[in-house]
Amino acid sequence: MKLSVVVPAYNEARSVTEVVGRLLALDADLEILAVDDGSTDRTWEALQQIDSPHLRLLRHPRNRGKGAAIRTALPAARGDYVVIQDADLEYDPRDILALLAEAERTGAGVVYGNRIHGEFSRSYQRYYWGGRLVTLITNLLYGLGIHDEPVGYKLFRRDLLQALPLRCEGFEFCPEVTARVARAGHRIREVPISYAPRSFAQGKKITWKDGAIAVWTLLRLRFLPGERP
Repeated sequence: MKLSVVVPAYNEARSVTEVVGRLLALDADLEILAVDDGSTDRTWEALQQIDSPHLRLLRHPRNRGKGAAIRTALPAARGDYVVIQDADLEYDPRDILALLAEAERTGAGVVYGNRIHGEFSRSYQRYYWGGRLVTLITNLLYGLGIHDEPVGYKLFRRDLLQALPLRCEGFEFCPEVTARVARAGHRIREVPISYAPRSFAQGKKITWKDGAIAVWTLLRLRFLPGERP
């Protein structure tokens, strides 16, 4: 089965070449849709230096956010499945194969990675506990039983993802897509993945405000009129 890997990138010149290289090294039939989200460093130039027929490049003239970058790529996706790959080095692309194998084995339309298992690596304490809170609120509001809602690795059957009315522009893409998947009645399966959190000095971008926006997004999509999937 063909896999579309969406790589939203904003000021990731230091890591995006290695990320794409690791993806190209996977034993999988894939296409990579890399979206430069208005970077002000040399992200675009770095992407242009990669010579591969499996890579397609898209670009925003200004920074709009992770969700906007993903939504820009989705109409161009041709794979049976779509997975999100951040342009940093926190996630190991080899774990994508485990998500894809779970989808193929079970016929699941949605598979998330799960960083919360065994002797797992944690980011800053506020990120870890913030993620636990967002996951708890997600499960309570939408009747789910997942372990790691904010995880970056989320894999979807392409037709399922493209049918969702996604509107979010920023990091709140994650809670939005989870909420809309749940409201549409799709089960979310999980597989354990590795995680190597980076520091602020290494380019970490999410702040406490993004956590607050995530919670508001979950509440808004659950209760406000006009926000039904």
